[in-house]
Amino acid sequence: MNITDYIVNGILVLLVVRQVRGSRLDLVNLVLPVVLVSGTAVYYLRSVPTEGNDLVLELVLAGAGAALGVLCGLTTHLTRKADGVHAKAGIAAAALWVGGMAFRTVFAFADDHGAGDSIAGFSRDHQISSAQAWVAAFVLMALAEAVARLVVIRYRGYRLASPSRAARPVAA
Repeated sequence: MNITDYIVNGILVLLVVRQVRGSRLDLVNLVLPVVLVSGTAVYYLRSVPTEGNDLVLELVLAGAGAALGVLCGLTTHLTRKADGVHAKAGIAAAALWVGGMAFRTVFAFADDHGAGDSIAGFSRDHQISSAQAWVAAFVLMALAEAVARLVVIRYRGYRLASPSRAARPVAA
């Protein structure tokens, strides 16, 4: 990993600070994480290899990211206030987000500091075609995590902001 990699990861981890502080669900809260993770994808993602078991690796890590994102979204506290729905990440939501980032960072750090041969052996044994397959898998994991979290929070926010069915008049 180079200094740019650490800066990019740091910025993505700092998204947690915004989440922990809490804020009203608005357009910035929707767009900012998607823009940052998409920018990361543009920076790192050159291709999505599908040879051998590359696609399996990419789908497994994307699925893990989606699961982390759903859990993060479900453990984010939502409250209805006069100016709209507010979201605030608790310890569990923040830990899930940081945990996903830490997993990717530790993998890259380990690859650079002695585990490269083991990763290459694993890749050979499991028909992972290249380092780009790992890059694609981790980028897809980050994208899936961010998007799944946003979808869950937005859906929960929509449900919280909507008047209950019991309060609505029944059409004749």
